[in-house]
Amino acid sequence: MEQRNKVMGIAQDTDVARITVRGVPDRPGIAASLFEPLGEGGISVDTIVQNASVERLTDLTFTVSRSDLKRALQIVKPIAKEIEAPEVLADTHLAKVSIVGAGMTSASGYAGRMFRTLFDSKINIELITTSEIRITCLIDEEQVPRAVKALHKAFELESE
Repeated sequence: MEQRNKVMGIAQDTDVARITVRGVPDRPGIAASLFEPLGEGGISVDTIVQNASVERLTDLTFTVSRSDLKRALQIVKPIAKEIEAPEVLADTHLAKVSIVGAGMTSASGYAGRMFRTLFDSKINIELITTSEIRITCLIDEEQVPRAVKALHKAFELESE
């Protein structure tokens, strides 16, 4: 029996800025001390990735819209200093590309096919997040058109 393709579409978002707080102490309450003030400041945080702790320190990376970057940094930098995180990095050359469809994470092969497609297209993945309905990769903004085209082909979503 042929498995139905669960990928219903490809999404892209070029309104992305990434902030990384390096050397964050791995202890309770740190994430709240960073993200609560951002919420109170009206800044919507999208993707959040926290690396595994090494020697009780971790890196915390998240994305905001580009228009919120300056304000987000004004909020985050003093908090980073307070928690003794040595560095806050930011960049705006990235974009998100996602495959979207119900039940992909409970079915095998979708993530691997997406990553292989991007690799075959010589597109470097900067960050990966998943949910029940989407697999999202942060990539260089200039590579979005090529990524979208390759993913449409890989998941057989070309228009007739």
